[in-house]
Amino acid sequence: MNYIGWLIIFVIFAALELATLGLTCIWFAVGALAGCVVSLLGGNWIVQALVFIVVTILVLIFVRPFALKYVNNKAEKTNVDSMEGKTGKVLMEINNVNATGLIIVDGMEWTARSADGDVIPKDTLVTVVSIEGVKAIVKRA
Repeated sequence: MNYIGWLIIFVIFAALELATLGLTCIWFAVGALAGCVVSLLGGNWIVQALVFIVVTILVLIFVRPFALKYVNNKAEKTNVDSMEGKTGKVLMEINNVNATGLIIVDGMEWTARSADGDVIPKDTLVTVVSIEGVKAIVKRA
């Protein structure tokens, strides 16, 4: 393959990386650039392919863990992720047997279930233990 083919492969993988931003395709783009360099230096297609594979694997093994650790390390929790540990107030009695319960946390109403199975009366303060689907799993505060 000539160097233009490798550049096309590089552009495809770079575009896929830009579309996903998940650090998944960039490693193949680096391998394609290495294949392009070997092509420019006169290597045959077998050597180019081997360089592409070896460079891609080496970059995946050695650079990816470092990149994952330091890229996007300041991601903030989303609404659901930030709910755990917050305190809310019971608006409707929480009873797992009757499948009833409603709480309010930070101005948002959530269907609620008791973490330990206890009935929790209205106006009790509760702490969110986890979120399961659209239900807040709570315990008495």
